[in-house]
Amino acid sequence: MGGPNLEVFKFGMYIFFPIGWMYYFGTNLDQRFSVPDFWPKKNETNQIPFEREDIKEELERLKARRLAAKARREQFGGPDADAEGETALVGEDGPKKSVYLRTLENVKPAPVPVVPKKEEGGKGWFGLW
Repeated sequence: MGGPNLEVFKFGMYIFFPIGWMYYFGTNLDQRFSVPDFWPKKNETNQIPFEREDIKEELERLKARRLAAKARREQFGGPDADAEGETALVGEDGPKKSVYLRTLENVKPAPVPVVPKKEEGGKGWFGLW
């Protein structure tokens, strides 16, 4: 057939082709595929407080945020919000229903169409046999 020179050439191609491919496409990846400003800067990320004063400030900020959300719920909550602003789950006459459930009580379900029963031709697949 081809002889030993062909085998040496094929072996060299099998070994050096993937190495050359990886060298050509694998070098300088940072400049080829980098997207500028993809990752946020250190000052743009969340900073975990470690000092006692920073932790207290963060807790106060979270408490103020929670109270503001509670005030919004009280303002837009409607009749379900009680005096404290929390939604009451149980009233005098039993559990209260949410606004969504009360609106769904008036909706009537669509009628289910009745499909006429087909005559059975056979007992196999698709009634063929």
